[in-house]
Amino acid sequence: MKDTLILGIESSCDETAASVVKNGRTVLSNVISSQIEIHKLYGGVVPEIASRNHIERINEVIQEALDDAGVTLDDIDAIGVTYGPGLVGALLVGVAEAKAIAYARNLPLVGVHHIEGHVSANYIEHPDLEPPFLCAIVSGGHTHLVIVKDYGQFEILGRTRDDAAGEAFDKVARAIGLGYPGGPKIDKLAKEGNPDAIEFPRAKIDGNPYDFSFSGVKSAVLNYLNGAKMKGEEVNRADIAASFQKAVVDVLVEHTMQAAADFGMKKVAIAGGVASNGALRAAMEKACEEHGYKFYRPSPIFCTDNAAMIGVAAYYEYIKGTRHSWDLNAVPNLKLGER
Repeated sequence: MKDTLILGIESSCDETAASVVKNGRTVLSNVISSQIEIHKLYGGVVPEIASRNHIERINEVIQEALDDAGVTLDDIDAIGVTYGPGLVGALLVGVAEAKAIAYARNLPLVGVHHIEGHVSANYIEHPDLEPPFLCAIVSGGHTHLVIVKDYGQFEILGRTRDDAAGEAFDKVARAIGLGYPGGPKIDKLAKEGNPDAIEFPRAKIDGNPYDFSFSGVKSAVLNYLNGAKMKGEEVNRADIAASFQKAVVDVLVEHTMQAAADFGMKKVAIAGGVASNGALRAAMEKACEEHGYKFYRPSPIFCTDNAAMIGVAAYYEYIKGTRHSWDLNAVPNLKLGER
């Protein structure tokens, strides 16, 4: 059978990325142009600046991805692109680029849900992983616990009621003076601290044991810092980072293990930017080992935003017959499971 090559394009936030993926599992190239150094100046992503940088970089990034893969657009079978959720201006750049290439080359266009892309990142390095399995999706904008019933089919068991885990990481990092991006900086600083130094709260949601809430633990950290400031006390930033991180990780692992037991899932995966967090990866792996579950996680480079995961997700949509027309538009608030 002929190999199927997908050109994946990702521009939902502040990474301009392109990738060539073969047969849904083999990444031939994965090019990521990050804007972190630009947005550091502002303490977070500035949407207008992100959009302008996508426009400047996207053609070069796509050409580099094709060159790295040793192919040309003549070899590509379909274009996969993130169309939501994300920053609307940033998404529009990728969607417009994908539509232009697909139209000019008469190629099928496949819109991809960004979060489905994160889940699909697990397929890249785990050829044995096939649905169904349980997946904890943990990122800056989303925290979901889902059963992946089939490729592109999800049953949502739980979600955050307020802050996403990654959002809480960023806010706490800013509060203790670490700056942007907060997640990696807290992960690094926490290694120097005592995770049991401060007892921060772990929220439970009445009526749904799989839902999450992280605004309480974020507020507890802010209150702790304010209390220390009012009393003129010195704080140990490493202990705060480690204790906060442990509170978040404990909740994520506990909810995931409970869902796996309740639904009889023997395969557990994690996905999303926060899935690159060392403490979360280690704790989830240990818990899965103790419960006899097979644990899957992408390498950190495939956890954060990238186009390889979009190419993988697009492949499975493509072989199912999914095609989008020229009216495909950016959908910044696209919900998981929506089409």
